[in-house]
Amino acid sequence: MKIRTPLICCVVTSAVLAFASPATARQLASARPTAAGSSDKADTKAKPQAPAVAEDYRLGAGDKIRIEVYKDTQLSQAVQVRPDGKITLPLVGDILATGKTPLELRDTITTALKEYMTNPVVSVIVVEAIASTAYVLGEVAHPGAVTLQGPVTVLQAIAMAGGLKDFADSKNIRILRKGPVGIQTIAFNYKDAVKGVGGQVYLRPGDTVIVPD
Repeated sequence: MKIRTPLICCVVTSAVLAFASPATARQLASARPTAAGSSDKADTKAKPQAPAVAEDYRLGAGDKIRIEVYKDTQLSQAVQVRPDGKITLPLVGDILATGKTPLELRDTITTALKEYMTNPVVSVIVVEAIASTAYVLGEVAHPGAVTLQGPVTVLQAIAMAGGLKDFADSKNIRILRKGPVGIQTIAFNYKDAVKGVGGQVYLRPGDTVIVPD
């Protein structure tokens, strides 16, 4: 199956433009994340590697992962997360991977395989993290793409973008997140987060933070 990564970009871009001011829309157009690999499918001969991501890394479309099922070479294979956020495995079919950590995906696959085998032992290894980019747009000093190396909060992402401008509306920041059923909008109050009120929000690959004026 061909991986059409640009489809996700189009969906998220349309959602951002619906919420954003003209200036923010121009910022999005100028933000260019690193392109995913040109291969149409994951290399099935890839050897398992030590994961280069944090344990709580959330999988995204385009990520290449290795599924290992103990003593079962037919089920063990390298796959790439499709634009719809799913992977396909023998026996169990389609499984949603986007938004899950490798351990959560491991547990999901293990549960699904229990219908076909006794005590399956599964491991999930991130071979290549393609989708580890988010965007901070609007009233920040340096709007554009930010790289998510390990867990990154909205506060940290704003700091990576140079901080808020003087006239930023810090109480009405929005995070746009692509999910299996469409775009989710998450409200974020910068001042409350700085005070430790309401907890922190961690970004996922592909998220877009919009700071209005």
